[in-house]
Amino acid sequence: MVYAFKFDKVLAMKEKEKETAISEYNEALKRFEDVAEKLYRCLKQKEDYEQIHKQKLQLGLSIQDIRYFQQFMTNLERTIHHYQHLVIQAREQMQAKQAKLAELNIEVKKYEKMKEKHVQTVLQTIRANENKWMDEISIQQFANRRN
Repeated sequence: MVYAFKFDKVLAMKEKEKETAISEYNEALKRFEDVAEKLYRCLKQKEDYEQIHKQKLQLGLSIQDIRYFQQFMTNLERTIHHYQHLVIQAREQMQAKQAKLAELNIEVKKYEKMKEKHVQTVLQTIRANENKWMDEISIQQFANRRN
C-alpha cells in the first residue's frame, strides 16, 4: 500500500524555487565580484599613477604633464565613483537574493520535516495494523487449537 505525502507537489515546487533562488544568488554574487574587481583595479591604478606622478614631480615635470595628470585623475575619480555606486547596488541585490534564498530554504526544510513526520506516522500505522493482524491470527490459531 503506497502512501503519498499530501504536500509532495508543494515540496517539489518549493525545491524548484529554491534552486532558482540559488542560481539567482550565484549570478548576483558573480556580478558583485566582477564590479568589485573593477573598482579594485581602478583604485590600484589610481594609487600606482599617484606614486609614479610623485616620483616624476621630484625629477621635474612640465605644466602640460601636470595638467594631463590632473585631467586623468579627475576622469579616474569619476570612474571610481561610478564603480563604487555599482558595488553598492550589486551588494544590495546580492543581499536581497541571499535573504530570499534563506527564506526559501526554511520553507523547504519545513515541508521536508512535515514529510518526515508523515512517513513516521504512516510507518507507525502500518506497524500497528500488522500487530493487530498478528494478534488476530494468533487468536484464531489459539481458538482453532481448542477445537
